[in-house]
Amino acid sequence: MTDLIEVKTADLVGHALDWAVAQAEGLEVFLVGPQYNVPRRVFWKKRGQALEWDVLYNPHEDWALGGELIEKYAAMVRGFPNQMYQTLAIARVRISGALAWRSGKTPLIALCRAIVAAKLGDTVQVPKELMP
Repeated sequence: MTDLIEVKTADLVGHALDWAVAQAEGLEVFLVGPQYNVPRRVFWKKRGQALEWDVLYNPHEDWALGGELIEKYAAMVRGFPNQMYQTLAIARVRISGALAWRSGKTPLIALCRAIVAAKLGDTVQVPKELMP
């Protein structure tokens, strides 16, 4: 296993944010790379009825994954401009009574940060290789 470092949820970006969301969701994830000039990325074991395969886990930029999270948590997501910011998106989730509002450069980044904050708190541990 890799070395973990503590990071503020509000500072999470890219694959470090994906890792934190996977931890919040209880997914079995692992790092792949770097290879072929591509940095380390987060993959998860996706299981079907008879098969299991490794899939890139990137809800911070993939609406197919992020959309499932919006639906699962009945999240409120707003692009920009909005009632709080001119240049940042915002998201709100309530999970097991914990309410979290977060902002981000995109609606999916805001959503992912809100989920991590509601489930894991304002600081999390992520692999140091994933931090920029």
